[in-house]
Amino acid sequence: MHESCGVFGVFCPGEDVARLTFFALFALQHRGQESAGIATADGKHIQLYADMGLVSQVFDETSLSQLSGHIAIGHNRYSTTGSSRKINVQPLIVGQGNDCLALAHNGNIVNSGHLFRELTDKGFSFRTSTDSEVIGNLIMSAPAKDWVEKFRYAMHRLQGAYSLIMLTKDALYAMRDPWGVRPLCLGSMNGGWVVASESCALDHIGASLIREIEPGEIVRIDGNGVESYRERIERRALCIFEFIYFARPDSIISGKLLYPTRQAMGANLAIEHAVDADVVMGVPDSATAAGLGYARQANMPFQEGLMKNRYVGRTFITPDQRIRDLGVKLKFNPVPQVLEGRRLVVVDDSIVRGTTTPKVVNLLRRAGAKEIHMRICAPPIRYPCFFGVDMATRRELIAARKTVPEIRDFIGADSLGYLSLEGLMRSVNLPRDNFCTACFTGDYPIPVQLEMDKLALETAFADTASN
Repeated sequence: MHESCGVFGVFCPGEDVARLTFFALFALQHRGQESAGIATADGKHIQLYADMGLVSQVFDETSLSQLSGHIAIGHNRYSTTGSSRKINVQPLIVGQGNDCLALAHNGNIVNSGHLFRELTDKGFSFRTSTDSEVIGNLIMSAPAKDWVEKFRYAMHRLQGAYSLIMLTKDALYAMRDPWGVRPLCLGSMNGGWVVASESCALDHIGASLIREIEPGEIVRIDGNGVESYRERIERRALCIFEFIYFARPDSIISGKLLYPTRQAMGANLAIEHAVDADVVMGVPDSATAAGLGYARQANMPFQEGLMKNRYVGRTFITPDQRIRDLGVKLKFNPVPQVLEGRRLVVVDDSIVRGTTTPKVVNLLRRAGAKEIHMRICAPPIRYPCFFGVDMATRRELIAARKTVPEIRDFIGADSLGYLSLEGLMRSVNLPRDNFCTACFTGDYPIPVQLEMDKLALETAFADTASN
């Protein structure tokens, strides 16, 4: 399962906003590794620099020095609509001259196909195959002159998930969809203001967390400070996987620090799926906190049985066949002295397609594990996500096709236990109706087509270009 995108914005006269954005994007790198970009504004002009690759691959001193101004927005991308290619990198700029807007988007618009056709008929042209450009052109099409009114118009037309950070030549804007599917927070620093997907980005640049931007809220930041415009709230539907996996454990979402919440998931797993074993381990890094919680609740020792190569990121170098055959060993390396002859409880965050977990189990067995008892911090994922996560189609989801005993046999574990939805919500300790849990239940907060294609706009774009 791949993360959604990371977005960041800053309004801070007197600061090197491009450099601040670079380090904030560095903190949000886990949310997208395909491309990165920064746009800045100085009151007169908007500059943009974006390319394929990790933040550290895209930017250097030269590129950052070209991005002047006191306002900046940044984006890390994982493609959820539109393919992974340079034309689709963000931030993107829509409009011309004084009527110009730079936009960074985290989410997925489920009615983007309909809006694309409508905007094309109105004469709007598209240079990307992303729903983010649909959002931008929809804003530009709004029958209003004021930017806030344009955003309000777009909010009433868009269906789906969107945490947006935008800049004009003289102001920074943030907008969150009425369901609040993706996180977005507001912070302050040195007399200026910042907006980010997660609070960990604020920590990295010395900013202070003020609050979360509410579902259905539009925020304007300029020389006069912060103005808030509240629109409708449909139904709170924050993605539960932000708590399980996507967000960093040192981030605060909905008033909760995620690290102890993930420990609570492990503890509830130990209550629901106890087993006689020797050692508890978490699959690094996302399940480490949950593994510690399981071990503490079960009164078992916790040890690191797998070492993660934390420098395995996106690369443009294709491995030769011998290295490709190593598969999961590129990412994990077992510690035989910890594993040999031991009965293991192995805690992981989720099983999606069922392609990686068998490799992990096999890796542990080859290192000498006597028994392997898999424990999963999420209920079985039976339905795909259409709100900013590139998960899988339903026919690719192993839990949509197999029972838990069949999945246990398929992955090669001695036992398999999933945290129940009730146990998950006890761990989070917030009302269940605050969250979207559609990947477990099929109860989507927004109507969707169950076979939506992330490349649908790519096809529409090609058809339009050929006409």
